[in-house]
Formats: sequence, structure tokens, C-alpha cells
Amino acid sequence: MPPSDAPDLPSDARPAACALGVVLRQVAVSIAVACAVPAALFYVTLVTFSITTAVLAALAWAYGAVAWRWATDRPMSGLLALTVTILTVRTVFTLATGNTFVYFLQPMVSDSLVAVLFLVSLATARPLVARLAADFYPMSPALADQPCVRRLFWRLTLMWGGVCLAKGALGYWLLTSLSTADFVLVKNGVMIAVTALAVAVTIRAALCVLQQAERAVPV
Repeated sequence: MPPSDAPDLPSDARPAACALGVVLRQVAVSIAVACAVPAALFYVTLVTFSITTAVLAALAWAYGAVAWRWATDRPMSGLLALTVTILTVRTVFTLATGNTFVYFLQPMVSDSLVAVLFLVSLATARPLVARLAADFYPMSPALADQPCVRRLFWRLTLMWGGVCLAKGALGYWLLTSLSTADFVLVKNGVMIAVTALAVAVTIRAALCVLQQAERAVPV
């Protein structure tokens, strides 16, 4: 999808006129590439080989996804960029120290830091959700500036800040309660389910607000 600073879409292609299936497919692809596939790859590699192999396999997938986007001239997904950054830091630290507990702890720390980014961005002109919206939905500047859309971005940013805090706390509890293999399996399933629920709420709220906002944007 084009970034938000790309030329405005024609009126018949504005977001509220997009088919719901297109939006859901874009969101599903972004989550699958940045979250679901590397998580599944990590688990399969962990139980088949070793944790070192699993760490490297997940990182290789992330960089492979980046390379594919670059080779096909596709814009970088903000979610994928965040995943690559976090996986790189986790992998380098783990291989350098051999401390696998910290490898699994880092996502909880990352979730907490991301939550802080979401919440702090509420005090800026563009909350974090507004900056990431172009990854999932084509949006002209005129539509993004509508008061109801700006309120939507603010509320969704607050919601995602809370979701990330909850994921961090839940992940730490699971890490200290389960074995490594069980933790990877349960944690990934739970986190993907929580994320999917938050995404569903986001899409539902966005569709309702954007349909309203479209009518206020001059053709």
C-alpha cells in the first residue's frame, strides 16, 4: 500500500469505499509476516533442533521479508520494521551472552517500551496509530485531518498502549510459570489471539469512523 505522503487517491478510491476484504487481507498479511510466521518458525525449529537455531531462523525470516519488500519495490511495513529491530537486538544479545532467559524476557520489555511510545505519543500532534495507519489503509491528508479521524487515532493509540502493557505483564507471568517449550507454544498462541482481538476492534472502529468522515471530505 502506498505511504501516507503519496499522491491523493481519487475520490472513488478513498478508504471508506475500500472493500472490507481488502483491508482484512492487508492486516492479515502484515501480522502473518511480522508475527505469526516467525513465531511458528521459532517453535518448530526449537523443538526440532536447538534454541540457537531457532533464534537464527526467526531472524533470517525477518530479514528475508525485508529483502523481499526491497526487491519488489514495496514500502516497508512499520510492524515489520519494529519486528526486525527487536529480533536483531534479542539475537545479538543472546548469541553474545548465551543467556536464553533474557532472550525470552526481552519481548516483555519491548512490549512495555512500545506501550510507553504509544502513550507518550498521545501528547503529540500525530499519535503513533496515525503514523502507522498507512501500513494498513490508504488515506489522503484531507481524510486524516478530519476531527473524528483524529479522535479515532488518539483513542486507538491509548487502546494499543494498554494492550502492549497487558501483553508484557502476561508474557512475564507465563515465562516464570512454564517450561521453555510450553512457554513458546502458549505465549505465541495467547499473544497472537490478543493481538488479533485488538486488531478486530481497531478495524471495526476505523470502518465506522471513516465512513462518517468520508462524507465530510470534499470530492
